[in-house]
Amino acid sequence: MRSRPGCGRPSVREDQLRNLIDSRVRRPQAVAEAAAHRRRPGSLLGEHGRLMMIAADHPARGALRAGGRALAMADRSDLLDRLCLALSRPGVNGVLGTPDILEDLLLLRALDDKVVVGSMNRGGLAGTTFEIDDRFTAYDAKSLTATGFEGGKMLIRIDPEDPATAATLEAGAKAIGELAKHGLMAMVEPFISHRVDGRVRNELTAEAMIRATCVAAGLGATSAYTWLKVPIVEEMERAMAATTLPALILGGEVTEDQDAAFASWSKALTLPTVQGLVIGRSLLYPPNDDVAGAVDAAVSLL
Repeated sequence: MRSRPGCGRPSVREDQLRNLIDSRVRRPQAVAEAAAHRRRPGSLLGEHGRLMMIAADHPARGALRAGGRALAMADRSDLLDRLCLALSRPGVNGVLGTPDILEDLLLLRALDDKVVVGSMNRGGLAGTTFEIDDRFTAYDAKSLTATGFEGGKMLIRIDPEDPATAATLEAGAKAIGELAKHGLMAMVEPFISHRVDGRVRNELTAEAMIRATCVAAGLGATSAYTWLKVPIVEEMERAMAATTLPALILGGEVTEDQDAAFASWSKALTLPTVQGLVIGRSLLYPPNDDVAGAVDAAVSLL
């Protein structure tokens, strides 16, 4: 029996893992059954009045690195251990993931009372020549509604020199409209991006975020259900003043200076449009590997 990272108690036991795999092999309908029996949350906000989500949609884009560990997210049972621990901590009321991960969590009964947001466009694989051509290859509004999840998330990277940006913008606008028809949150993560030495890099300046935010806020036939997922930048006040849409702060890359990251999240949470955090690798793979401690520290900022 393995132990949860940063905790001496067992998490996803070997028998649970075997049952999960057996369900996938022999009873694929168990996923739909688990979704139908999931207790849905009464609100997008937790008891603290904010949305505190754990993000785990990175592997489907081929992005497996966390800090200095190149294949940190490649061990699915270890990732599930970390996710189950993070979701069990007080104050965590949501999760973001792709179908494979969210269905594993459904089968493990880890999603009761959680806000569940499914990741929609995963076609822009990390490090590829077609990375900006970010096709919608996972959830759509219809499947999210059928599964009973609370929303869908999309990444919108705007590269002024890559014509594939236009197709991603169009697909994103359509997805936002379809989600709104079903009353589901559209979580939009916008960036101004450029290719540097052949790799896509996001421009993390206030000016770039203002431009990206303004474009994202105007996508779709309505913005009524649109939330933004944004990084920390210098002059965060200016970036967040560009829209009245609710925003969630993303965690970004794992950093050794965890205190500095927490301080920047705390400062951003004082801004009126910022309604919570969506943090992935920074909490699931913290430098000291104490997942419970990192999650609890993030929740305390709320």
